[in-house]
Order: sequence, then structure tokens, then C-alpha cells
Amino acid sequence: MIRIILSAAVALVASAAIAQPVPPEALKELAPTGTLRAAINFGNGVLAQKGPNGEPRGVSVALARKLGERLGVPVELIHLQAAGKSFEALATGAADVGFIAIEPARAAEMDFTPPYVLIEGTYMVRKDSPLKDVGDVDKLGIKIGVGLASVYDLYLTRTLKNATLVRAATGGCCAMIDQFRAEKLEAVAGVRQPLVEYAKSHPDVRVMDGRFQEIRQAMGTPKGRLAAAGYLRTFVEEMKANGFVADALKRSNQVDARVAPAGG
Repeated sequence: MIRIILSAAVALVASAAIAQPVPPEALKELAPTGTLRAAINFGNGVLAQKGPNGEPRGVSVALARKLGERLGVPVELIHLQAAGKSFEALATGAADVGFIAIEPARAAEMDFTPPYVLIEGTYMVRKDSPLKDVGDVDKLGIKIGVGLASVYDLYLTRTLKNATLVRAATGGCCAMIDQFRAEKLEAVAGVRQPLVEYAKSHPDVRVMDGRFQEIRQAMGTPKGRLAAAGYLRTFVEEMKANGFVADALKRSNQVDARVAPAGG
């Protein structure tokens, strides 16, 4: 019994040591209006979803609310349908924090934490497509549907040598797939989980086994808010270490997403 009590006491002390008080400058930068404005991308179903009554949920929603609780301020969830819109909200100062994949093209406008979740970018093709492997897709004459300004749009723009990208301006998985079908594109790029979910009910398509990109989902804040960026890095590492991220993924039924290792 004594050993159990001592173990519990040690755990409480360790927890208190991790959860450091919020520095005043970080609080000011994270909630300059007195409210934490969090950009939530519902276009990525791994990070955010809407419940039966339209209520927001998912790991990014849980992290935003936990951060607001830690800061002692109300939270405003800004509902968006694409990562590009989240980035725009952060770059213009319309949002204080966002949940967006780490990408060099975005680094000039925002500061990232280490990643908290790792997901895969892959391709979906027609069932009878001659394209078998991810490496087969980058060929002349191949057209790939992507969401405008998504992390895989930015990544493929930088890395593809032969294939052509066709961008769905409205963003989101549904818009990309609609375009893939309507324009008879050879492939559509996206996050693995929603593509797999779509393919389950559409037997005329298949999702490739491999990946063209490991997508590192992080929290971000507008460039120049140094105290805010520093505190967010500590916050994300704590939320990974104490199981909060893993639990939020489990509660939102995103069991295939991986919690990023310490330090990213």
C-alpha cells in the first residue's frame, strides 16, 4: 500500500513538473483578443470531424480546447474546409493557432511545433488502372487530382518531375474525388484514411499500398510570436507524452493515425 501511495505521489509530482505555468507573454501572443482563435480544418477527417448533431470533435478540436483550458481563456473554433484556408487564417492573423502539416513553403509565414500525429499521403486510382505502385504515378501524361494548397499539393509540386497536378480549388477530399471522376484523371492524391474509407463503398477504385509522403501534422502560430511558439512546442510534447493525443485519436475513431515520437 505504501509503495502504491509513493508511486502515485511521484506521478503527481512529475505531472506538475511537466505542466508549467503559462508565461504572460505567451498568453498575450496566443490570445491577443482575450479568446484563443483556433483554425480547425474539417477537410482532413483524421484531425477533425463533425458529430451526429454537427458538433466539432477530433484530435485538433481536443487540443484546441485543452490549450484554451491551460491558458484560462475561451476558445473560438474557426471552421474551415481545407488546409490552405487554415494557413491563410494564420498568415493574416485571423487565427491564433492552427493544426496544419509541416511544409517548407509555409515556414515563412508561421512557426511550427514538432508534429503530434503522423499520417500518410498516397494515391487512389481506378480499379483497372495500370498504375500499381506509388512510383508508377510520376510519368508523362499522368494527371493527378489534389486539393489546392494542401500539404500534398505543395509537396508534389516540389517533387514531381513528369506528372501534372490538377487542383480542386474548393479543397477537401470530396472535391478532389469529384474532380478525379468528372475529369477522368489517372489518380487522386490525399490522406490515406479518407481515401480508404471512400474506396470501401466504391469498388471501382483502389488505394495504393505505398505512400509518396509522410505528413507531419503540427500546431502552428503566426510568424513572429516567439513566446507563443515556444510555449506551443512544450505543450505539444506534453500532450504526446501524457497520452492525451493518443486518447483523442482513439475517441474519434482514428486508430490508424500514429502519434509522433517525442521531438518529432
